Amino acid sequence: MAEMELYDLRVTVERIEGRSVCGLAVGDWFELVNSAELRIPAGKHFCVYALQSVLPLLPAKQRRLPDADWLERDSLVCCPDPEERVVMRIERIGTRVLEADDLT
Repeated sequence: MAEMELYDLRVTVERIEGRSVCGLAVGDWFELVNSAELRIPAGKHFCVYALQSVLPLLPAKQRRLPDADWLERDSLVCCPDPEERVVMRIERIGTRVLEADDLT
């Protein structure tokens, strides 16, 4: 079986430059672990619109990219709601070795 290494990720609300109408606050976070498991702390939520803005970038951030790749260097994502301007940071928090055949 072929093994592959992926990063576990944490997405954290770094700042809110407008007004938070979705209920997010600075420091709120979710994690993406084991390739596809989304974890949100008990009793918390994460706005689906903020989530949808960061989701397309996560598969690339789970992988090691060339040093010159902009996505290897950049880690900030903004919510699409211009009233809120929620800025989130994507961080790599660990690595996992997974069997490629176990993933789709």
